[in-house]
Amino acid sequence: MKIILRMVKKELIPFLGSDPIAILVYSKKYFAAQFMKKDRSLESITQATSAGQNNTAAIGGYDAYFGTYKVNEETGDVTHTLIASLSPSNIGMTTVRTLRVLNNQLMLQLKTTTPEGEDIVRTLIWKRIN
Repeated sequence: MKIILRMVKKELIPFLGSDPIAILVYSKKYFAAQFMKKDRSLESITQATSAGQNNTAAIGGYDAYFGTYKVNEETGDVTHTLIASLSPSNIGMTTVRTLRVLNNQLMLQLKTTTPEGEDIVRTLIWKRIN
């Protein structure tokens, strides 16, 4: 069984803009995520970006990766371990998100940093599409 989700709550994500196109897929053991800046252009394709703490790096307004995941039922945290990624710096990375299900939507929150190093909490809300 796999669950396919699309992002419904838009939030400014450095290097991906405030309205990225995104999809998230979970199966029994694996997950995959893809994000694209909505107004991505040929000029942006060669631009690599650095990631904030506990976050992945995008290349040219695009970020894509897949790997394994585990949910901690007690804390509500989901740990993603990246097996492969568009950005070589993400390969092998482990990220932690707080997971909540609200009204048939999946909310993932992550503690990260801005490009300037400020601590922030980013919230991504996804809706099931299959």
